[in-house]
Amino acid sequence: MESRSVLITGCSSGIGLDAARGLKARGWRVFATCRQEADCALLRAEGLESFPLDLADETSIETAVAEVASRTGGRLDALYNNGAFACPGAVEDLPRGALREIFEVNLFGTHDLTRRVIPMMRAQGGGRIVNCSSVLGIVGARWRGAYVATKFAMEGLTDVLRLEMRGTGVQVILIEPGPIGTMIRQKSIPHFEKWIDWEGSARAEEYRSLLSRLYESRGPDRFQLPPAAVTAKLVHALESPRPRARYYVTTPTYLAGWLRRLMPTRALDWFVARG
Repeated sequence: MESRSVLITGCSSGIGLDAARGLKARGWRVFATCRQEADCALLRAEGLESFPLDLADETSIETAVAEVASRTGGRLDALYNNGAFACPGAVEDLPRGALREIFEVNLFGTHDLTRRVIPMMRAQGGGRIVNCSSVLGIVGARWRGAYVATKFAMEGLTDVLRLEMRGTGVQVILIEPGPIGTMIRQKSIPHFEKWIDWEGSARAEEYRSLLSRLYESRGPDRFQLPPAAVTAKLVHALESPRPRARYYVTTPTYLAGWLRRLMPTRALDWFVARG
């Protein structure tokens, strides 16, 4: 029997890399994409099928989807939208360009890719689309406004797509990780340095504590789990006959979901501000 195929974005490290390795070990045919060709070369060296896919570039997305179709004869069983980045900073200090840049990748590029694979899934009578959101798509946090905005938007767009795909055989699923041991903090530094004029901010003194957290490694969060914890939920989302609409990963995500449902907004604000 031909192995099932999955296209994954953001596979250079962290959640995407673990997902690619984990699904390949389970017999999936994995198309593990990265923004940079150098990262793709490293994945090919360990036996993964890999080619570039830059979510900020429409041509790159179109080319990657055509590559998948060419290799599979026009089939794709699953898409795992994992690629994303963060740009820390106070909301009042986020210039328009910073929001435009992060939305291009975290939302618009992901949406563009999803639209391009849906026709393949419709033609074959089904498929699964899994979007990697975040605990920050459930409850916001200070200094993370740009990333939070993209994840809240992803949650809404995913909910509507799930409703609209009912009856087509295409199932749409969210995974919502909390703190996971990845490189997202380190990879956010260039975006912070590009866009945030923290020294000219009314919050300059507050930024000094943010800078220490951003630039200094302090070890794992007490609730942090490895990327394999996300892969375990992804496996269920892709292989279960009846996948859930949402998969929480880590204690903070379960707590955030519970608090969002039960607490008044001002009480939730007080709770989040404490910690």
